Formats: sequence, structure tokens, C-alpha cells
Amino acid sequence: MGTRHERFIMTPPDRNKKSPAVKICGLTRAQDIELMNRLGVELVGFNFIEKSPRFVTQDKGAGLAAMCRPEMERVALLVNPDDDAVECAIAAVSPHRLQLHGDETPERVREIKRRSHCAIIKALPIETPQDVARAADYDDCADWFLFDAKPPRDKAAQGVTGGHGEAFDWTALRAYDLSQPYLLAGGLSADNVAEALSVSGAPMVDAASGVESAAGEKDEQLMEAFIAAVRGQE
Repeated sequence: MGTRHERFIMTPPDRNKKSPAVKICGLTRAQDIELMNRLGVELVGFNFIEKSPRFVTQDKGAGLAAMCRPEMERVALLVNPDDDAVECAIAAVSPHRLQLHGDETPERVREIKRRSHCAIIKALPIETPQDVARAADYDDCADWFLFDAKPPRDKAAQGVTGGHGEAFDWTALRAYDLSQPYLLAGGLSADNVAEALSVSGAPMVDAASGVESAAGEKDEQLMEAFIAAVRGQE
């Protein structure tokens, strides 16, 4: 079993903050955690989805989480997890938040939240404003949302729900009218994140493939450029 980590209760990023908060997802290497610490990234995502190329084992996740600076929120990614999978992720990285990427019903999300005592990010695949409206089903159990592009059919068939480098029509997010903060994901990179923020008004962004040289291997120059592009929105 992984070692326990101190859990910090942090307030959601302020929507009026000068620049959006950044989450970098799918960390697999120690040097990338060190880079994130240096760059002051606000959130880090550890992928416990076995079919993902960014999957980390419980022990590896624990080692990486132990390197995170105290101010950086740890997020554990799961897809339709059973109770054992939730407990293993918590034991590994003591996450501030669980990010649920599957077909979890509102009832299941409420149960996971009750059992885990973790804040919940419910990920929803987006193509149209009608997809955004589905967030209302989780209004009483999700603390944040993550809006990502729908995966290509071949990836969806394999059970891979994110990190595939696809973007969606960001204007769809203009239909969002709930109080919870949300993360914008899906094919974001230094080349398009400024436009994505301008169009969507997102309070937080999430990147994986857009800051990588290979799946799970973050690129220092790409990550620095991405952070600069986001913070250039001040």
C-alpha cells in the first residue's frame, strides 16, 4: 500500500483571479513533478485508469505524490470505480479531489463522495450545449466539473476517456449556468489555450497531451509555454 499524505482543504480558485488555475494531468515521472513545483502549477492529476497510457500504479503514484509541494492539489482520476479502486487511489495519493471520468450516475457519485470524504470533479464529454446541460444532473454532488471533448470512437471503445488531444467547440460552454467552478480540457496547448479562455471564460484549464513529448512524458518547453500562455491572460 502507498504511504499516506497530508490532505489540505483548499478553496476553489477565485473566478475573479487574474489568471485561470492550471491542472496538469497524467504525471508519471519525478522530473515532471519537480517542473510543476517550480512553475507553481495549482493542480496535478494522477491517472489510475489502467487502459490509459498515463496509468500509474498505487506505489508509483504514492512516490510521485510525496514529491508535490504542499500547495498543489492532488487529483486522482478514475473511471466507474468500485469501492476498492477508490480506496486504493486514496491510500496512494491522499487526493484532495476525485475526478470521475466514467458513466457514474448521480447516485453513485454521491456514494463515492460520502465514502471517500473527497471533493468530486465530474468529467463530462462535450460536443454540443446539450452535453453541457447534463451537468445539472450532478448539481448536488459534484464540487467541480471538467468539460472535455468526446473521445474518438476507437478510443471510446477501448475505454479511454481523456488525454486524446481532441478539442470541442468552446462556445458550447456559454450554456453553463451552475455555480460550481469548472475545468476546460481537450486538446489544449500553448498554441490555443489563450483563444480557448477568451471564448469560454473558463476559470481553470487542464492539459495532458498538449504539454507532452510522449504519453505520460511532459516536455519542459511545452509546459513552460502553456503556463505562460495561460498567465498571459492577466
